[in-house]
Amino acid sequence: MSKTILITGATDGIGLATAKMLAEQGHHLLLHGRSPAKLENVERALAAVPGVGPFESYVADLSDLAQVEALAATVVARHRRLDVLINNAGVFSAPSTLTSGGLDLRFAVNTIAPYLLTKRLLPLLGSEARVVNVASAGQAAVDLEALAGSIELGDYAAYAQSKLALMMWTASMARTHRDDGRVFVSVNPGSLLRSKMVTENFDRVNGEVTVGAKILVRAALSDEFSDASGKYWDNDAGRFAPPHLAGRDPGDCDAVVKTIEAAVQAAITT
Repeated sequence: MSKTILITGATDGIGLATAKMLAEQGHHLLLHGRSPAKLENVERALAAVPGVGPFESYVADLSDLAQVEALAATVVARHRRLDVLINNAGVFSAPSTLTSGGLDLRFAVNTIAPYLLTKRLLPLLGSEARVVNVASAGQAAVDLEALAGSIELGDYAAYAQSKLALMMWTASMARTHRDDGRVFVSVNPGSLLRSKMVTENFDRVNGEVTVGAKILVRAALSDEFSDASGKYWDNDAGRFAPPHLAGRDPGDCDAVVKTIEAAVQAAITT
């Protein structure tokens, strides 16, 4: 049965590989990217896939929360149902790591934007829907002041904290919606796979992006993830695993959510 699936960051790396795999299965894909030119290239590539299902493109810069709001509003206006949301878009480093709204770019794109997008799309996500959040083996205790944009961090610290914060709000949202059937799951697709992020920032590669794409497809569609809400899949280990010790306490997870909500509210009112 064809599903309607939104993938953020679908123009490169694991996101693109995942889109191609899902396209081959005939699913209805909603492809997000920051670059219109790259999205056009993806559209041409998918159009050549035998048996490809319908697809459409959405342009938004996820570092700008107003654009995240607009993206969500457009999807809600065009669709009555969304079966899977794959929050894949992520950033490790950039020439400027401060957004126009005063947030660290890594927290904005990797943590806050997917939270806001997920919240706004909840009306489309039915009782069997899944939200797959792309996490990382790189995790570090979250400094709430850094999440709020009050403290500057180096690239790795910001990335690792933003990914654990993503996992923490995933766990918190899973608890909030534990009785409605939706699945909210975090997935480390594999460490140092050959993506643009990895080749630009690290001196070694451990595998190809198809490794990550395969597990994201499994998380989105397979029965083994039907009861995985609130869990974390570590693809390096090939199993569900506990997150970093600093991300396991429900109260701490809720504090991360509260900080994200404050950041979103501040962005909306400015």
